[in-house]
Amino acid sequence: MARVVMQAVVSVDGFIANADDSVGPLFDWYGNGDVTVRANEQWAFRVGRASADYVRPFWDAVKVTVIGRHLFDTTDGWSGVPAAGDALVVVTHRPLPEEWLARFPDAPFHTAGSVESGVALAKELAGGGLVCVTAGDVGGQAFSAGLVDEVAMDVVPVVMGAGKRFFGGHTGTVLLDDPDRVVQGDRVLHLHYTVNRA
Repeated sequence: MARVVMQAVVSVDGFIANADDSVGPLFDWYGNGDVTVRANEQWAFRVGRASADYVRPFWDAVKVTVIGRHLFDTTDGWSGVPAAGDALVVVTHRPLPEEWLARFPDAPFHTAGSVESGVALAKELAGGGLVCVTAGDVGGQAFSAGLVDEVAMDVVPVVMGAGKRFFGGHTGTVLLDDPDRVVQGDRVLHLHYTVNRA
């Protein structure tokens, strides 16, 4: 059975981007090391050894990523290549742009009209692998719906003060188990939690 993890790089005060979608120093750690890691065939990053040892197996385990339409539009659908995994599910109420589909006809992208159907489709596509739901609005909706099994945060030592929240619009208390992974990288702290189902 596929596991679902909600993941993103996040500030200490819980933001994944500024209100204008810029990330400020959040992604600086992707270029401050001497070990090359690849998220996919398009992007290589140079991170510290501790971060490489943490992110490499995580990225390798991801089979399908679930994102919202806003992130799809902001990144131009990552030029048809999922940021992690073999396939991508876009939660949207609108069809993907015809011009984008014409440019990337072989992109392994799927659409779903709700977070629930998007996660269900991603789990089906992933088989027994890992489904990664990006944090923010879609991740918060999945978290609120009880669809998230794990939470992974790459915490950068910056206080942003405002912006787009890691848990989106989620409200209410949800207990997580103690972190089962705590890895100190260079200008980033990698944390992994399991959602407490008790």
